[in-house]
Amino acid sequence: MIVLDKVTKKFGSLTAVDQVSCLVKKGEYFALLGPNGAGKTTIIRMLMGFIQPTSGTISINGIPAYETRARKKIGYIAEQNMIPPYLSGVEYLLRHAALMGLSHKDARNEIERVIQIVSMSGKEKKKSHGYSKGMRQRMGFAAAIMGQPELLVLDEPVSGLDPIGIREVRKILEDLRKCGITIILNSHLLSEVEKTCDTAAIIHNGRIVVKGSIDSIVTQEENLEDVFVKYVSKE
Repeated sequence: MIVLDKVTKKFGSLTAVDQVSCLVKKGEYFALLGPNGAGKTTIIRMLMGFIQPTSGTISINGIPAYETRARKKIGYIAEQNMIPPYLSGVEYLLRHAALMGLSHKDARNEIERVIQIVSMSGKEKKKSHGYSKGMRQRMGFAAAIMGQPELLVLDEPVSGLDPIGIREVRKILEDLRKCGITIILNSHLLSEVEKTCDTAAIIHNGRIVVKGSIDSIVTQEENLEDVFVKYVSKE
């Protein structure tokens, strides 16, 4: 579904991503791992078409990632999901529906569907300034899955959440996987990745240093955290 072919991104003299090649299959739950500054968010931004590679190509279902039509079936959640405090959850979702071109009737039906998926029923009419971070993140998920996307891109979706919030997000993702949605996750929570993801790539200094299925990366002697430390500590 997603192909990165020798992707490089430079910012002046800084090479943030260096000759990265990777394949993500349809329906896969894929984790992009690495320390701060490794290049993970730059890869996510290129995948979303926010910035373009200096060289190399990224395609989604055979379409260049920078083309608008490649992003029509993508849901995206940034690390800091910002909802204007003066909007209720349903008002926030109505704005997303308008951007998608949904009619008022279709928007209401779609909002009712996604609100149930993220367990926000009964809270959607409250102003978001009264939401906890977990509630704001769940509302971000609701916006991201409107229109039933084929691909969900998550940039640190559980950052700052308490254990209950993390468990709630995990449940949402498990339910979405059953629907066949492809998920790309940028995360620092290695134990969570080990529990939930199918495949992973560890990136360090802009390069992929190891990739494969979680089962192939993790051994009986080493968990994912051990593997991560072993590779990213190399200079």
